Amino acid sequence: MTTTVYVPRDTTALSLGAEAIVARLERAARQRSLDLRIVRNGSRGLCWLEPLVEVETAAGRVAYGPVEPEDVDALIEAGLFEGRSDHPLALGLTEEIPYLKAQQRLTFSRIGITDPVSLEDYTALRGFEGLKKALARDARKIVDEVKISGLRGRGGAAFPTAIKWQTVHDQPPGQKFIVCNADEGDSGTFADRLIMECDPYLLIEGMAIAGLAVGATQGYVYLRSEYPNAHAIFGEAISRARAAGYLGPSLLGSGKAFELEVRLGAGAYICGEETSLLESLEGKRGLVRAKPPLPAIEGLFGRPTVVNNVLSLAAVPYILDQGGQAYADYGMGKSRGTLPLQLAGNVARGGLVELAFGVTLRELMEDFGGGTQSGRPLKAVQVGGPLGAYLPESQWDSPIDYEGFAAFGGVVGHGGVVMFDDSVDMGDQARFAMEFCSVESCGKCTPCRIGAVRGVEVIDRIRAGERATENLALLADLCDTMVDGSLCAMGGMTPFPVQSVMKHFPDDLTPRHAEGGR
Repeated sequence: MTTTVYVPRDTTALSLGAEAIVARLERAARQRSLDLRIVRNGSRGLCWLEPLVEVETAAGRVAYGPVEPEDVDALIEAGLFEGRSDHPLALGLTEEIPYLKAQQRLTFSRIGITDPVSLEDYTALRGFEGLKKALARDARKIVDEVKISGLRGRGGAAFPTAIKWQTVHDQPPGQKFIVCNADEGDSGTFADRLIMECDPYLLIEGMAIAGLAVGATQGYVYLRSEYPNAHAIFGEAISRARAAGYLGPSLLGSGKAFELEVRLGAGAYICGEETSLLESLEGKRGLVRAKPPLPAIEGLFGRPTVVNNVLSLAAVPYILDQGGQAYADYGMGKSRGTLPLQLAGNVARGGLVELAFGVTLRELMEDFGGGTQSGRPLKAVQVGGPLGAYLPESQWDSPIDYEGFAAFGGVVGHGGVVMFDDSVDMGDQARFAMEFCSVESCGKCTPCRIGAVRGVEVIDRIRAGERATENLALLADLCDTMVDGSLCAMGGMTPFPVQSVMKHFPDDLTPRHAEGGR
């Protein structure tokens, strides 16, 4: 009888000793003459439990975690290979873990279940069904289905995906491109990486559908250079998909072509902005382009181009398979479907949580995150990356949706949620925002290039108690200039965290010991 054990191969699990765990399991199986099958699956997204080892039983998969290599022998003695649950690391049936069971996984329904590069695993769980349905439709009907879903860009701007696709579709026939922004640079985010490491065929399928929708035959994935594991896994998935006819000159024998390549990013945060990304993809320095023209009209190499985030494209196979309305049935207001939220920072249970729009930050941070890892009270949370506002407790009960957050100056962005306890100095956090911009600015426009440098200097003077009242007024004016005058969102959003500290945590920005200098 074969015993099947699952050990993840994603970056988090590997960094915590997954390879050593596999070696110990194999050694133990040899010593016991056990027929052991080890499947290198993807992560379930429950980062605080990694490496999460699972054993196949008649009742389902039983989970153990977080497992360290030194735990393996004791787990085996306690009945790991039989799936028994009489060990402190035993978690019972994986699907019954509350953190996982309470989620609404549409985009991430397969992660952790499958071997990421197994086409058999992917197709067994309705993989490529969306592509098959797209191949049977004309391009406009594919765009219409995405329009019904209400899908908006999950990379930060929240622009309606179907409108972007429609614009490219309507351009004259000729070379068009699909570009996937996988340069996941926001602090606290890892959802793109999980897709590419744990369910890579999902992104391949989504990009192929996008190509069919707009008449594009070539796609590029602009991948963050700091993701070597994702690069290797995704590259293998592309090769296997091509060999099986899911990529190439005739998708599944349809006569419709779509090819896909990966390009590594330039290591610059600004290349997450779509026009800077296109410049970099063309082999140039990553500088922001002025708009118009829009990339949908003149994008990569001057041709009509769809630029979408990983999560946007990864949502498309479900929409084509189950229908746009099935996706739109989740969510609230103009924010339809689900959002993969990523809990990070000072959090007890960090990981990926996919839920319909409408959950509150408090529910997310307490019910899923379990509060802070330090055990100290929460003080602030930053949503939407390093350019998102720091939100005080008074805003934690607001439902997460694009319009609702925008109403009080919040940013949903890519869904990163970074938590801070009451030991954090919010003045330091405000300074970090300006310093980050000064380092990462492409330098093309003056408000961003010079404003961020001046911002650091002004905050330092305020923190030193040097004419604090006058410098606070100067900082407010500087923030307004950057918001209104910057060429792109890099400079336009950098003031958001600074302004939120000025509004909600003013005592941290102006130290009490500097009172005499005000």
